[in-house]
Amino acid sequence: MANPNSNHAVVRTEDLRKDLKLGEVTVHAVRGVSLTVAPGEFLGIIGPSGSGKSTLLGMIGGLDTPTGGKVFIDGQDISNLDERALTRVRNEKIGFVFQFFNLIPTLSALENVALPLQFARKRKHNPAKRARELLDMLGLEDRKNHRPAQLSGGEQQRVALARALVNDPPLLLGDEPTGNLDTFSSEIVIKALRTAQAEMGTTIIIVTHNMDIAAQMDRLISLVDGKIAEDRDARASARLAAVQMLRDKRQSGEISMFPTSPR
Repeated sequence: MANPNSNHAVVRTEDLRKDLKLGEVTVHAVRGVSLTVAPGEFLGIIGPSGSGKSTLLGMIGGLDTPTGGKVFIDGQDISNLDERALTRVRNEKIGFVFQFFNLIPTLSALENVALPLQFARKRKHNPAKRARELLDMLGLEDRKNHRPAQLSGGEQQRVALARALVNDPPLLLGDEPTGNLDTFSSEIVIKALRTAQAEMGTTIIIVTHNMDIAAQMDRLISLVDGKIAEDRDARASARLAAVQMLRDKRQSGEISMFPTSPR
């Protein structure tokens, strides 16, 4: 497990804020979030609907512009970059995995994974070779030539994960990456994320509402009303207690850590 107090942070935010205008009303979606995420850490962000989880993740990933505060990715301040510079940062430093797989239906798994390398400004790998390596690492060695419609949900999400990792980004962001999957498939995807963390040293931040998934993170923060909740917040305390109970059951063997079948 990484040390979140490491001097070199893959992600650092300072007093990050996002205000949204809804007609004549201003919604303070994120209100002064400061956090540090160390290399190789697996961080979970939990909280009730509307607490600002996805908005926070979007700003960390350069998909949304902060109203105030700063975001540093691998030491670079991305808060005020223009869209061209942000696109370069996203392509080179950040991988994204979403609830919906967003695979191209006419391409095979191998072709979907290799695609980002075809457009990379500085190509690090041979696209087909790198795609094969990642699919093998994630247990999809016999599914390379299958199109998305021929794959299960868990398999499609692992293809999406391989695609997100193909440029060797130091950071992987997931917004409810198991939200469309059943329990069995969700476990396989979390195991795949752990494989990426262990074998590639990838730093991972996942937004989830699933307490069982949250129980498998290295560290958790709970957002309530756009802020990192303090211990005295009853809603945050209840969620963290539920997560700890599930974590204890996994460690004791009462709940299986991972599925026994590869699919």
